[in-house]
Amino acid sequence: MKTTLLGAPIDTLTMEESVEKVAGFIKSGQPHRVLTLNPEFLYRAQFDPELMEFARRAALVTPDGIGIVWACRMAGRRVVERVTGIDLMLSLVHRAANEGWRVYLLGAAPGVSEEAAGRLCQGYPGLQVAGTHQGYFSDEEAAGVAEIVRQTRPQLIFVALGAPKQEQWIDRYLEQTGASVAVGVGGSFDVIAGKVRRAPRWLQRLHLEWLARLLREPSRWRRQLILPRFVWMVIKKYRL
Repeated sequence: MKTTLLGAPIDTLTMEESVEKVAGFIKSGQPHRVLTLNPEFLYRAQFDPELMEFARRAALVTPDGIGIVWACRMAGRRVVERVTGIDLMLSLVHRAANEGWRVYLLGAAPGVSEEAAGRLCQGYPGLQVAGTHQGYFSDEEAAGVAEIVRQTRPQLIFVALGAPKQEQWIDRYLEQTGASVAVGVGGSFDVIAGKVRRAPRWLQRLHLEWLARLLREPSRWRRQLILPRFVWMVIKKYRL
């Protein structure tokens, strides 16, 4: 089931239903894009048609964060729960280990994807990691990276290049890789590899994960200024 928020489609599915949908994509063997939509991406998409097109072309768009869930409720749209990039990734890895899907980790700083893959294999016995590749490559090298990925024959690719670079790479090169699904997961590899600590569970339950990240990375304050602008945009659109 889908709804629309500020022009972007959003799948109103639980985490379990989202994983099941991705399983169907993989079974089909056809390429499918998965976008985890957060307030920053949606706000920027109001002024960047390319970003909005990524959302509209995606086979699955999940509400990544409480900001999107709140905005949907303000707009009178029903959203069951938030489905964040890292939580979706871990749920899909668990399913991949059981189903035998071949996964590929693309992105983050040199060495991080390998470390994240190692930890995932320890935590999910039976997981088949087709390969890893760091995310520090130029636009001129992007097609070559896609060819490297293709040679490993993955079915599911996690792309951690940060938005919108990861969505651009997925949009341009998913078909070339031969994979059935690609998911943009932002900084998830750093968390899984232990390079960055995720907010404590109690902060996650209070929906204050963004605050913990801001305190950990004060340089993000300029990006965080988008949040009040997003809130005002939603209120102006749906309540005034």
